[in-house]
Parts: sequence; structure tokens; C-alpha cells
Amino acid sequence: MSLVSAVPAAASTLALAHFEASFAYETDCWDVHDALTGGQQDFVLLDVRGTEKYAAGHVPGALDLAQRKIIASKLAEFPADTLFVVYCAGPHCNGAARAAVRLAQLGRPVKLMTGGITGWLDEGFALASG
Repeated sequence: MSLVSAVPAAASTLALAHFEASFAYETDCWDVHDALTGGQQDFVLLDVRGTEKYAAGHVPGALDLAQRKIIASKLAEFPADTLFVVYCAGPHCNGAARAAVRLAQLGRPVKLMTGGITGWLDEGFALASG
């Protein structure tokens, strides 16, 4: 028996609930790119890595707001129902998850862009700099 099958898979009904629910918490680079380039941006995209890394290269249209600087006063300009999409360096980084926690603690709708910068580049999308 492999390590893969040593723990049985969840029942299909549980797996369905789990994977369907994940879309309420996450989006991916492709869907973000599609919204940005298709003129359907109905969210605020936050690069939560820090100003130095943001300046070196970020997703076009993203705002620079390091996860440790997410506080109510920094969000005051956005209506309470604004959806925030957060990303960091990639799957090896938990900065986006930390940012999502901070936003949720402030009562803000939030999704994590899975893959972060690594995923963005893997899809072949360009970064902006400055």
C-alpha cells in the first residue's frame, strides 16, 4: 500500500463539499488575469510581500500593502463590502494566508490568489515594476 492510499480518500459527498467550499476562499492566477485584462475587476488585489519586493515586480494593478500593515485605517477608503484578493511569493509562503486572516478579522471579504507570484509567472503572465 502506498502512502497515497494508506489514508482512505474522503467519501465523495465530503470531497464535493470540501472542494466546492474552497472556491469561497481561493481564486487562481488565471481568473485574476482574466478579470484584470477583461475589464471585470470587481476586487482589490493586494500584494502583501512588502514594498521592496513589490517594486521589483508585481501583478499589474495590484496595490502594495504588506500583510503586517493591514489595519482598519489603511482600508478606510474602501467600502465595507469590497472583496480583497491577496497574494504573496507563492505556495512556499504563508504571507497571503496571514493577510487573509487579518482582513477577515477586520470583517472584510477576502480570497487568496493561489500560486502567488510564482503561479503568475508559471502561467506566463508579465509583472509590472516600480
